Amino acid sequence: MLPIQTTGNTMSTVYVFIYLQLLDLLTTLVGFRLGAAEASPFIRILMHAGPIAGVIGSKVVALALGAYCIAIKKQRLIRWVSYWYGGLVVWNLMIMLTAAGHMAQ
Repeated sequence: MLPIQTTGNTMSTVYVFIYLQLLDLLTTLVGFRLGAAEASPFIRILMHAGPIAGVIGSKVVALALGAYCIAIKKQRLIRWVSYWYGGLVVWNLMIMLTAAGHMAQ
C-alpha cells in the first residue's frame, strides 16, 4: 500500500469531517432520547440492529468513505460533504429544540 501524503489544509478538512461525524452521532442519539425519529431511509434500515448500532454503523460507513476519498485524492469531495453534515447537525439541533419544547408543554 502506498503512503498517503496530506497537507495541513487536507488534515484540517479531515478533522472537520470527523468532528461533524461525531456531532451528528451525538445530536442524533440525543434526539432519539427526546422522542425524535430518524428521517434517513438508509439509517432506518441499519437501525433494525438497534438504534445506537444503526447510527454508529452509518458513521463507520461515512468514515470509511471519507478514508477512501483521501486515498484516491478526492479531498474536495470531503469538504463538500462536510457542508452537508454541518447542515445536518443544525437540523438535528432544531429537531432537538422542537422535541424538548413539546416535552415541556
